[in-house]
Amino acid sequence: MFAPADYELRPLTAQDEPLLWEMLYQALSPPGAVAPERDIIHRPEYARFVEGWGRELDQGYVAHDKNEGTLLGAVWLRTPVEIQPGEAPPELAFAVKEGHRKRGLGASLLTQMVRANPKLSAVLLHVGADSAAARIFERFGFEVASQEARSVVMRRAI
Repeated sequence: MFAPADYELRPLTAQDEPLLWEMLYQALSPPGAVAPERDIIHRPEYARFVEGWGRELDQGYVAHDKNEGTLLGAVWLRTPVEIQPGEAPPELAFAVKEGHRKRGLGASLLTQMVRANPKLSAVLLHVGADSAAARIFERFGFEVASQEARSVVMRRAI
């Protein structure tokens, strides 16, 4: 387990877009699976979570190791550009780097995001249908909204 003294959480800024590309890759690299090619992050269905980061409604948090300064994980919310604010819930993206998973950091990131958005009525996320990560989201009140071929869409009323 990480102790809060071991890492720090800070809000994401527009300058963090490069960091988010790395976190997106981590999110697409489930434990125990063959890592995808790096260019997967540039496919439109994935790039939309990061490209042009820093728009008005973009928000999130990043975790760094306090001693080494290394990137550990991130959580972020984004409303797709084709959706007008308020028309649909924002989508949540979430990643903890390999080697730092299953130590409580993901729960800390999600807790911070939920606390920072007390008026947000719902959030959507896509997670692998057989992903162990789905369990952490269920603990935070996410429920399966729809099932796709290899993933599920989860929704959380906040």
